[in-house]
Amino acid sequence: MSTATASSNGANTVDATSDRLIGALLKERIELEVDKLFRALVKLKGSDLHLKVGQPPIVRVSGDLKALNREPIDNAEMVRLLVPMLDERARKIFEEEGGADFAYVVDVDGVKWRFRVNMLKQLGRIGLVARRVNNFIPMFEGLYLPAAMETLCHFDQGMVLLAGVTGSGKSTTIGSMLNYINSIYRKHILTLEDPIEFVYTEDKCLINQREIGQDVKDFEIGMKHAVREDPDIILVGEMRDQETFLTAIHAAETGHLVFGTIHASSAPTTIGRILDLFPQAMHGAIRSAIAFNMKGIVAQKLLRSIKPGVGRVPTVEIMTFTPMVQKLVLEGHDSKLPDAIRIGVAEGMQDFTMSLKILIDQELIDRPTAFAVAPNKDALKMALKGIEVSQPGII
Repeated sequence: MSTATASSNGANTVDATSDRLIGALLKERIELEVDKLFRALVKLKGSDLHLKVGQPPIVRVSGDLKALNREPIDNAEMVRLLVPMLDERARKIFEEEGGADFAYVVDVDGVKWRFRVNMLKQLGRIGLVARRVNNFIPMFEGLYLPAAMETLCHFDQGMVLLAGVTGSGKSTTIGSMLNYINSIYRKHILTLEDPIEFVYTEDKCLINQREIGQDVKDFEIGMKHAVREDPDIILVGEMRDQETFLTAIHAAETGHLVFGTIHASSAPTTIGRILDLFPQAMHGAIRSAIAFNMKGIVAQKLLRSIKPGVGRVPTVEIMTFTPMVQKLVLEGHDSKLPDAIRIGVAEGMQDFTMSLKILIDQELIDRPTAFAVAPNKDALKMALKGIEVSQPGII
């Protein structure tokens, strides 16, 4: 076989794999009545769709909830709208657990839009919340992320965590980071997702994406397989239990660069959030694993922008694991981590106060928005006046 033929066949394999994934998500299904509501969300440029019995369909646009101009959905209509969305696996999970997560794809004017869906029960009735996933993965510049984020993409091994509440843009930020790596390195990226959100287009990297439930039973089994699949970079998804964190940190210890997300309000409090997964007797060992394997923790929140054409922008806190941060984590001095971030600007660190000031200076957000979310309003006032807060000794 000639080189040209082999290359062509390789490209065809990639295209075929992508087609199979999209085909699986479409489930070879016929048009469903609920699809018109998903199309309305896309056309309104909304991020989320909420369906609840007794309410009209509600969409979130630029952070605000808005009801569609139609009558409330009654119980019979809700059943008619939602039950056909469930395949056999999702239906079984829904019946056993009272809720199910799955991916959903809808064609809107010839473009296939992907959604991350949670179908739930509340007060004995079914409902739905769906998050629209962008069809493209924006670059750092398009997300208004700090330049220091790029540095976290160049490690050969270790762990990088994105912290924030649901809807804070964690998945999009990680997507942009992996896409950046894809554009500059020849590496193998393996993702374990529940469900798959962004479908990556291979550039320089070989990329395999595995969906929990569809391609592999659960995260634990997926991670057990992952370390035998020759990955350079692993996206684990959410750190939600002991087993997921332990297998992820083990992968970081054994030469992989691991990305993951976690529900935490700030970079320093992420340490406590991880420790909460484990009994007290294990905290020393977990602190040691974090200190020597974590490369950075990024916390972010999405804020309404005042710049024309820009919906929301992230305020970002970055904590990199310098020797000082490692020492504080090892010794359990988590309360001193915010001070370490404030004096670690040269190492690419910044806290939310610094981030909010930058966003105001760049005329991306207004002052009321910044002060509404500022962890320390007095510090933000002083920063906007050009006054630096004196740093206490932290060692």
